[in-house]
Amino acid sequence: MEIKILGPGCAKCNKTEKLVREVIDETGVDADIEKVSDMMKIASYGVFGTPSVIIDNEVKCTGKVPKKSDIKAWLTK
Repeated sequence: MEIKILGPGCAKCNKTEKLVREVIDETGVDADIEKVSDMMKIASYGVFGTPSVIIDNEVKCTGKVPKKSDIKAWLTK
């Protein structure tokens, strides 16, 4: 599984990354996490708000910190 967390490094982006890592640790899902902070690269994904979470090239969340339960649902489908 490939997870990308898009954001410039703001508090919400860092919180999102922390939550994703916590859920991965709790569920044991095998995933590679990439933090994308370059604004041009973020724009290339077609998202207009950060933080954003992309899992296997599918945008799951944009413009808000996702709930831990949502992240868990995305990772265990």
